[in-house]
Amino acid sequence: MSEPTSMLPNIPAPIAREKPWVQLKTFTSKPAIFRSMVGEVSPDARQGDVVTAYDKQGSFIGYGFWNAGAPIALRILKATPGKPDDAWFEQAIRRAAALRKDILKLDADTDAYRVVNADADFLSGLIVDRLGDVLSIEVSSIGVMRRLPRWIPILHDAVGTKREIVQVDPHVARIEGIMPTDVPKSSVRFVKIKEFGMIQEVDFAEGHKTGFFCDQRDNRRRFGALAKGLKVLDLCCYSGGFSIAAKLAGATEVTAVDLDEKAIEMAKRNMNLNNVRIDFVHSDAFTWIRQMQKNGKTWDLVLCDPPKFVDSRDEEFEAEGLKKYNDLNVLAMQLVAPGGLFVTCSCSGLVSPESFEDLVSKAAHRYQKRLQIFDRTGPGGDHPNASNHPEGRYLKVLWSRIA
Repeated sequence: MSEPTSMLPNIPAPIAREKPWVQLKTFTSKPAIFRSMVGEVSPDARQGDVVTAYDKQGSFIGYGFWNAGAPIALRILKATPGKPDDAWFEQAIRRAAALRKDILKLDADTDAYRVVNADADFLSGLIVDRLGDVLSIEVSSIGVMRRLPRWIPILHDAVGTKREIVQVDPHVARIEGIMPTDVPKSSVRFVKIKEFGMIQEVDFAEGHKTGFFCDQRDNRRRFGALAKGLKVLDLCCYSGGFSIAAKLAGATEVTAVDLDEKAIEMAKRNMNLNNVRIDFVHSDAFTWIRQMQKNGKTWDLVLCDPPKFVDSRDEEFEAEGLKKYNDLNVLAMQLVAPGGLFVTCSCSGLVSPESFEDLVSKAAHRYQKRLQIFDRTGPGGDHPNASNHPEGRYLKVLWSRIA
């Protein structure tokens, strides 16, 4: 005789999961999920797949690119039901392009801007800059790389470009499992771009990251507006954007310093393209500043735009990077003429805006100086950041007068 239904053990029904799937050990709203945060994984989840993510209780979190061998094992793309397919990815690309072209209307002033900003455009692992008629594409996910051949024509159609260059950092390629043969070949080396009337030549072979720092576009324009009639110093000048903007706006003289000899060569070419005169110096900024202090030199407007000094959460490396920011700002402030202007930047996403401002302020106070901070800016609107990814707010610029 069978047991009455009411007396059977209360065994919960198995959770139906959309395959392939991964289950996290906890809940998170962050788009980048490290391998240590992942629990069970369905046997059919393959490298580069779009998988469905669930939290510890089995509740749906979203969909993302999966790569078990990478430190960032899961890159969340979408947090609402409906698995991303080719049509969804195309819509995401066109939506990103429309922000820049239709809402921000960047084409009116420049042909150099970010088209896709990774997590902020819900395409984790993909950075795309439009530089003239070239798409400069930086890939940091094997999930992106496998779909890129389909996406490139969509990107060209969305922004009106013709050529492309695809780059993958060698370290990223190793940890993501991206092979050299996966990366499309390109013969693109140079392209000229325009920005508020300024011309720049981008050298993809020698340039950093995507070749040109579009994120500082609005800050370069503002810097130029401040520079009229002033003596200007540009520390860590790279390809000369701030310096040229200052000279075109009427700076009486501009001195620009960088340790990278190839960057100085690019900057000189850009100077000639814009028919201006700038004193470019190939030197380590720290050493050069100390020499200028001994010489009693000062400038009316000083800019610090160093490379990323903090790129690791490791305490030792973080402390070393913060010390570099402190030392550079302490030194640079000594070169600002009494009542002069000081503009300083950090592109380290791991340093919060509050921490950076605190560091710079303390550097000033330690040497009996006071900063009259009149603005705090970041990148242009083509570099949005997602609300669940504050690290995406990487660029910080402090504008001040030194008292």
